[in-house]
Amino acid sequence: MLNFLIVLLTFILMEGATWLIHKYVMHGFLWILHRDHHDHSAEGAFERNDYFFVIFAIPTIALMYFGSLAGYNYLFFIGLGIMLYGMAYFFVHDIFIHQRLKIFTKSENRYFLALRRAHKQHHKHIGKENGECFGFLYVPMKYFKMYFKSEKA
Repeated sequence: MLNFLIVLLTFILMEGATWLIHKYVMHGFLWILHRDHHDHSAEGAFERNDYFFVIFAIPTIALMYFGSLAGYNYLFFIGLGIMLYGMAYFFVHDIFIHQRLKIFTKSENRYFLALRRAHKQHHKHIGKENGECFGFLYVPMKYFKMYFKSEKA
């Protein structure tokens, strides 16, 4: 039960870590890697932004590896929580929101539609300044209201 709680808490805390990393690292000193995700300047299937998968995978793999060597201690389960968050990020952000694979193109789920709206608001800023909605799974209420307002119109 404790291991499950570690995974769950890590997954939840990753939303805050994602917000901080996205705002201050990706839109900060590593903008050079993230810029093509906003301005769509990459040619081909991959973006420089995709390096962030590798950057985040390294500590995840290390935590799981060293945690497994220590009898699957808490480090392993922290790594597992980060990995599950990364998988959710890939499926929701890359597949559902950005449609990098053309599946899940039509959803009527209000949460997912508000999430997509919030992310579109984030991407309306092509530069690294003036960004908004840096999180991933948490959707501020104003984006639900934005979506439902446009739905009624």
